[in-house]
Amino acid sequence: MRLIKEITEDVQYIQEEKNGKKDLYIEGVFLQSNLKNRNGRVYPKEVMAKEVARYTEQQIDKNRALGELGHPDGPTVNLDRVSHMIVSLKEDGDNWIGKAKILDTPMGKVAASLIEAGAQLGVSSRGLGSIKERSGISEVQDDFMLATAADIVSDPSAPDAFVQGIMESREWVMVDGVWCAREVEKAQEIIESAPSHELETAKMAVFSSFLEKVSKI
Repeated sequence: MRLIKEITEDVQYIQEEKNGKKDLYIEGVFLQSNLKNRNGRVYPKEVMAKEVARYTEQQIDKNRALGELGHPDGPTVNLDRVSHMIVSLKEDGDNWIGKAKILDTPMGKVAASLIEAGAQLGVSSRGLGSIKERSGISEVQDDFMLATAADIVSDPSAPDAFVQGIMESREWVMVDGVWCAREVEKAQEIIESAPSHELETAKMAVFSSFLEKVSKI
């Protein structure tokens, strides 16, 4: 499964007051389907709808739908970087309008300060899934899973090509309940460059290296 990120810029900031306490929210289009995005990917609506239903039931409804400030490089939400909590995702045609509450955490305070200073922020969904190429379009498959509906990112109009290029060249596997990066290209390079009489040795070396990394998690 590949790490997949999508950035949207159509968000606004809302301040709500309840019992004398002011809360800051970010709201806008968090997820889109049936549309070829800037990364050349399309999420069929039935795939996105199914995953949003699961994410809503298991994460949003249980106050577990958290997001980070910045561009995380893996599928796990890091609690020390959490800045907000997604409180709703509402279907609107082929889009899902999300609303996230800025939290009183160190990263939440940074996000609030940026918003109050007028910084232009966007949101980036983060998930895992496989992709099939169809007529020049990368179609996200039915195994798609959201890690978070929205991370808060700066300069959303400038794709983080370097990080995305590195991370999307990896696949992710679940090992004992933990998502682990598998550096496929590196492994392929080792195997493909090995002489035929050393092929099995190369394969074993790659496998042993993977097991060693997993054992350290």
